[in-house]
Amino acid sequence: MMMEKIVSLSDGENIDELQQYLSSLTDDQLTMVVTNSALKGKDIGAIVKAIFKGSPPSTPKGASRRLLLYQHCIPLCDSGDLQTEVASDILGLLMLETHNLPGPSLAQLASLFVDAIKTGKMGNGKSMELFPTVLTALASTEALSYGKGTKTSSKPECILLMFLKLDLQEIPPLVYQLLLLAAKGCKKQVLEGIISYFTEQDLRQKEEQNNGEISDLEVQSVPEDQLRHVEGTAILHIVFAMRLDHELGREFLKSLKGSQGDLCPFSIALLLSVARIPRYEEQVFELLKGAISKDLKNEQLRHGSKFLQDLLPQRCSLAQMILDTVKNSVFGWDHVTQGLVQLGFILMDSFGPKAAPFGKTAAEGAIVTAKTPTQQACRLGGQVLLEGFKMHEPIRVEILEQVLNRLVTKTATPVTHFIELLSDIVVSAPMILLESSSKVTETFDHLSYLPLATVQGLLKAVQPLLKVSMSMKDALILVLRKAMFSSQLDGRKSALTGFLLLLKNFRVLGSLSSSQASQTISSSQVQVDVHSRYNSAANEAFCLEILSSLRRCLGQQADVRLMLYEGFHDVIRRNSQLASSIMQTLLSQLRRYYEPEQDLLPPVKLESCISAQGDQVFLQEPLSHLLSCTVHCLLWYQGMSQPNAGESDNDDDDEGGVQAELQSLLESITRRMIKCELEDFELDKSAEFSVVSSVGVKNSIYAVLVMGVYEVLMEYNFTKANYSKSVFEEVLELFKRYNKMAQILREKSGKGKSSKSPRSLLSIGFVSTLLTALFRDSTQSRDEALTVLRSSGDFLRYSVSVALQKVTQLEDTGHTDGPDGQNTDKTFRHLCDITSVLMWRYTNIPCAVEDAGKEKRCSVSLLCLEGLLRIFSTCLLRYPARLVQLLSANEKHSVTEKTSFYIRQFQRALFTQLSGVEEDFNSKEAQLLVNILSVLSRQLEPSSQQFGEVITWTVKVCKETNAAFSKGLLSLLFSLHVLYKSPVSLLLELCQDIHSQLGDIDQDVEVEQQSHFAIVNMKTAAPATVSGLLVLSQVGRVLDEVDWLIAKKKGQLVPDKPSDATQAVRQEDPVEKALTLQLGALLTALNELVQTALPPGVCTNTLLGELSRTYTTLTTLVKYYIQLCSGQQGVLPVRLEKLVKLSGSHLTPQCYSFITYVQVLSGELAGVADDKKKKKEGEAVNSVKLLRETKAIPNLIYSIEQYEKYLITLSKKSKVNLMQYMKLSTSRDFRINAATLESALQEQDDSQQESQEPRKKKRKQ
Repeated sequence: MMMEKIVSLSDGENIDELQQYLSSLTDDQLTMVVTNSALKGKDIGAIVKAIFKGSPPSTPKGASRRLLLYQHCIPLCDSGDLQTEVASDILGLLMLETHNLPGPSLAQLASLFVDAIKTGKMGNGKSMELFPTVLTALASTEALSYGKGTKTSSKPECILLMFLKLDLQEIPPLVYQLLLLAAKGCKKQVLEGIISYFTEQDLRQKEEQNNGEISDLEVQSVPEDQLRHVEGTAILHIVFAMRLDHELGREFLKSLKGSQGDLCPFSIALLLSVARIPRYEEQVFELLKGAISKDLKNEQLRHGSKFLQDLLPQRCSLAQMILDTVKNSVFGWDHVTQGLVQLGFILMDSFGPKAAPFGKTAAEGAIVTAKTPTQQACRLGGQVLLEGFKMHEPIRVEILEQVLNRLVTKTATPVTHFIELLSDIVVSAPMILLESSSKVTETFDHLSYLPLATVQGLLKAVQPLLKVSMSMKDALILVLRKAMFSSQLDGRKSALTGFLLLLKNFRVLGSLSSSQASQTISSSQVQVDVHSRYNSAANEAFCLEILSSLRRCLGQQADVRLMLYEGFHDVIRRNSQLASSIMQTLLSQLRRYYEPEQDLLPPVKLESCISAQGDQVFLQEPLSHLLSCTVHCLLWYQGMSQPNAGESDNDDDDEGGVQAELQSLLESITRRMIKCELEDFELDKSAEFSVVSSVGVKNSIYAVLVMGVYEVLMEYNFTKANYSKSVFEEVLELFKRYNKMAQILREKSGKGKSSKSPRSLLSIGFVSTLLTALFRDSTQSRDEALTVLRSSGDFLRYSVSVALQKVTQLEDTGHTDGPDGQNTDKTFRHLCDITSVLMWRYTNIPCAVEDAGKEKRCSVSLLCLEGLLRIFSTCLLRYPARLVQLLSANEKHSVTEKTSFYIRQFQRALFTQLSGVEEDFNSKEAQLLVNILSVLSRQLEPSSQQFGEVITWTVKVCKETNAAFSKGLLSLLFSLHVLYKSPVSLLLELCQDIHSQLGDIDQDVEVEQQSHFAIVNMKTAAPATVSGLLVLSQVGRVLDEVDWLIAKKKGQLVPDKPSDATQAVRQEDPVEKALTLQLGALLTALNELVQTALPPGVCTNTLLGELSRTYTTLTTLVKYYIQLCSGQQGVLPVRLEKLVKLSGSHLTPQCYSFITYVQVLSGELAGVADDKKKKKEGEAVNSVKLLRETKAIPNLIYSIEQYEKYLITLSKKSKVNLMQYMKLSTSRDFRINAATLESALQEQDDSQQESQEPRKKKRKQ
């Protein structure tokens, strides 16, 4: 009845009558009409329109009636009692009229939605369609007089709940509405709500990908592409809002800075998009750069400490999040890609390798693993750019341009990281790069002006492109030809580098297939037939043309010739058809310096190898390298041509002639070099080798050339000997001449400077073969010949020392001299063979077995041990993933299993050393063994049984061994222990031992004799040695960890939430508990050390510094609790009170006593220095000077006073009297020591009596 009347009045023209009738109805009657009509699905649209018509929003009654209609219809639509069409009709009508509602009504409606979400009374959530409209209307109202406070305070908690109720496609409109609302305030809450929602979605997506199933069955899985597109749209909305409202942008950056860099892939993507707004660009990249650096440093700190690993769970690294952002950006995030490019280059520029002093590169060669946080950040930048290059076509040109620009412009700093990136780009997308070949060609124009290392890296990186792009190859050749005539030496070297690279990689038809021939190209995706007949024929002409250009180099400086000789062997290996030309060239060059008269000595013309300008003498022809190149080319060619010996034609006859001539020439040189005495070269003991005179320089050059020639002849004859005794005798004769020359050179040049022997010309492959033959070859037929070489101790030592030199070069530069030196796989195989031989030799023939005397310090076994240490270090630096391969041919074993086997071998050797007679103890060998154990034990998994066994063994050795080399053992103990558990318990025992050994600062106190560790004794406890300093360095490490934890806890404090703070105080946090216990244990250890009678010097000073740091850390902890207690009365943890009590009763009084002890000791030393004019006077003065110059004592006193000051503040805040545990500080300006005063007065009385007695005698006379 009422329903019909309302509809009929609405249809009429008299609105006043409709208003009056509606006013006459009660709220219950009106809602009943709406409910009945909705349930029947009859005339509901007409009823709702009629109510709106008769309720003008301008009048109070009309506004309240409209609000009532909304408040009733919203739950009604969610109830599920209505038909879907009816509910949609009602909501559609409500949406149309929402903008006419006044501000207070809109605020009430928004609160209604929020409350429903909070209490979970949303039903089927149908009414949520209306919510964005309400928010939009609310945002557009100028002022909210009602409900504003309620809305603002409740929204942050509810935004996430709102999001979860909506379908994914409805999220972007809601984000847009929320951002409009944020213009009125609560910006931080809105942004945090949006970011937390998408973070939650990302985590869920990741879990599903990892588990392969939906973790939460209530929530339907969201397709990744759909989620990414929604995230992209949301980012666009937020960035657009920030362009219009700069306050929103500032709030966003401020909130991220305050959250200790807690970023997620969504917030990183948002940051990179915000960076497109110029005013935020610099801030965004500084924020990201700082966050990345901090995260990597934190991870390194956590990784190096078991204490921190147990305390803090592993979390997703920021670097991985950034890479996830790159991966996600493939879903149309064009607004993020530009920021990614900038971020990548900023990281590579900021954290890339820096130039060492004097313009040298800090480290050569590509280091496989990035170990330091700086290296990891640089590597991350490269990964971002590489992945971005692969995924996004629009940014490819820009990335390539910027990389090439940096190669050209950064001539003063290393660019290895950019060369690596370029190489990766070429390998991953060669065909794409061909589209930008003009950019690469432009870079070629600068080749002759670039550093040689850059040129080598650049050409190697783009080499796959040269094989498929004729225009690029032609452009390069043109540039190289010009550079060959450059006035700059580096320009000519660059040209030579380029030409050699081309010769290696453009194979001529008929060239023998070699595993290396395709090595550089095999990894690329270039699918072009470069070995067809046409190409090979063209290549032959092309290569011969290059060879003729290279012959010019034979008349240039020694450096250029040296490069050519080192490059020829690789060319001949990869392009065997060029062998004839190359060997002919080498033969004609060698003839210039060869003495053809067979009776004349020496067989080489050394005078022709040098040239002079005025007084300056310098090398013109590196003869030994020329000979080395010739020998290696000849040996390789003979080895390759043996299978084809039956075939012969004219070409082979020519080549055979060259071979025969070279062989006879080398045999002649060998025969005559054995006959030569040093006098024949004018290099006997009377010769001058001074570097300041031209004669001395000339003789030094001659000596190095002669030694090089001897080495090359040794390698040639050993290789050709086929284990002939007579040839091996010749090899030994050659070595004796070499050794004699080396000794003279060492004696003469060793005065006043380090006697470093010249770099050996033996190849690493030959060194490997030689060592295997000398130490492992047990073939009966070879024994007689090998005995000739084995009988010479000097030769054995020389062989191992050359191996050591080669490994050191490999570690420093990433490659070695000679053939295969640049081939990483072959070099590694040789390294494996050398490791096996050295290990066998050391374990089977220990140092003690070898002849004692002068050879003891440089015995073969000791050299083997040094070589093994160097090999393990090199492998971990250059081949970190191949350690198992190095240690064992069987790769089925794990790293831990194989490493522990080697560790046991070295432990046995060290134990033998320690348990032997003291006279036989070799400190150098023991130190090497400890260093090897230290390197290998780091490769064990800290959670493995083997790691535990190594720690147990190390602790046992330290406890039982009274060894003189305590530094190595204690360092090993600490480095292992920190990965096993916190070292504070260890520190306490060591401090007690040091206290027991050195005595107390109060001489009347007798210290209880304790000896936990035999390694701490009178020899090692004194700080002149290392125990004290090592212990203090560990104290510093523990303090670093505690400081880091306190800073982390401080960053998690939210000042706006006192309730959380109260809870945190009552329920003690595990991190707070752990760091309090750590500090307690540390104070106990320092209490022992601060009572120890340490001699003055570095250790005393370091102890004062660490004490000062300890009090600073305690102050930081107290400040944290002050912050925690601020705003309300908090309950302090009992552990903190105990810690304060410990510091007040045990440490502080002892600190003041120690200060007095140090000052008194300094005064005594100063007196000694005044009285005695001896050598020791200097030492005493230095100790006093050290204490005077440093501010250690005032700093410590200041730290203690600051600690007490903040304790007073905390006592007031927490209502707990913490100062009851602290004793009043001693006044240091005016101090009376009763005992000292009494003895001084006594002395004064005695002296007065003595002076009076003679006077009395005088009176009697």
